[in-house]
Amino acid sequence: MRNAKRNALTTTLAAALALTSSCSALGGDKPADVAGSPLETSGLTVSIISTVDLAPLWAAQDASYFAAEGLNVKIDVAQSGDKTMTKVIAGEANIALTTWTLLFKAQSEGVADFRLVADATTATPKSNKIVTVPTSPVKHVEDLPGKKIGITSKNAASDVLTQSVMRDRGLDRSKVEWVPVPLPNMADALQKGRVDAAYMPEPFVTESAHTVGAIPIVDVGGTGSTQNFPLTGYATTAQWAQANPKTIAAFQRAIAKGTRNALNDRGLVERLVVKYAKVTEATAALMELPGYGATLDARRLQRVPDTLLQLGIIPSAIDASRMIVRQPTS
Repeated sequence: MRNAKRNALTTTLAAALALTSSCSALGGDKPADVAGSPLETSGLTVSIISTVDLAPLWAAQDASYFAAEGLNVKIDVAQSGDKTMTKVIAGEANIALTTWTLLFKAQSEGVADFRLVADATTATPKSNKIVTVPTSPVKHVEDLPGKKIGITSKNAASDVLTQSVMRDRGLDRSKVEWVPVPLPNMADALQKGRVDAAYMPEPFVTESAHTVGAIPIVDVGGTGSTQNFPLTGYATTAQWAQANPKTIAAFQRAIAKGTRNALNDRGLVERLVVKYAKVTEATAALMELPGYGATLDARRLQRVPDTLLQLGIIPSAIDASRMIVRQPTS
C-alpha cells in the first residue's frame, strides 16, 4: 500500500530547469553548529523544482550561509513538487521544496508523515493569475464553467486556488475540464486553443503577456480567500527530522538569512533568477515577485489544509502546527 501511494506522487507539474551545484553529497563529518554543538551530518541534499521561489535558497548558497553553518548542501533538481517529496520519502534527498497543497494532500493519504522545515513563498497580489488570450471564449471569470482550464496538476496550487476563486464567486467547478499542462507549455496551449484559460505564477504571467498576449482575468494572490495564500515551502519526513534536529536548525538559520537578503534587494533576486532559473533579464525586471518568508507561521499555514478540507480534497482536518519543526532551545 505504501508503495502504491508513493507511485501516486508522480504527477507532472512544471518542467524543471537545469541547476548545478559543486557541493558535496549526502553524508560527511559532523562539524559544530554556531553554538559549538555537533551537527548530526554535514551533507544535506535538498530536492527542488527550479522556480523563482528558490531565490532565498540561491541567495544563501551564493553568500556561503550554508557553509558558515557547517553544511555542505547539494541541490537536486526534480520535475515536480510530487517528485521532490518522493525523493525525500525514498531517502534520496533530505529536504524537499514542494507545494503546500500537494504536501498536505499526501499527508492526509498517509503517504508519509511529513514535517515542515521552512516557508518559501506566498501568492502576493499580481504574482499569480488566471489568464486568457483575446481569441479565447473566456472573457471574464464568470465564463470559466464549461471551459478548459490549464493547471499544472491535480491538487497543485493551480488547481486548488482556481477552485477557490470559483467557489468564492458561486461558480460551478464540476463543469470545468481541468487540463494538466507543464508551465513552460501553458502559453502555447492557450494560443492554440487547447485550453481556454490557465493558472500561471510568475515569471510565466509576464512571459505569456509578451509571447501570446495573455490577459489576466483574476488576480489570484490579491483577492478573496486566496489573497496572500501560502504556496511553497521546505519539508522532510518526521523520522529524518527527529534524527537531525541540529542539522535542520542550521538549514533554517541559513535560509532565514538568504530570505532577508532576497526581501531587501530586488536586484539580487533578479540576478539570481536570471542565473539559476534562466529567466530573461527583461522578464526578471518586469515580473511581480512572490512573497518570500522563511519562518513558518502555524496560523497562516493552517489556511492550506483548511482550504483543502472545504473543497473536499482531503477528508478530515489536519493540524499544521504539530507538523512544524521548531529550532532546538539548546
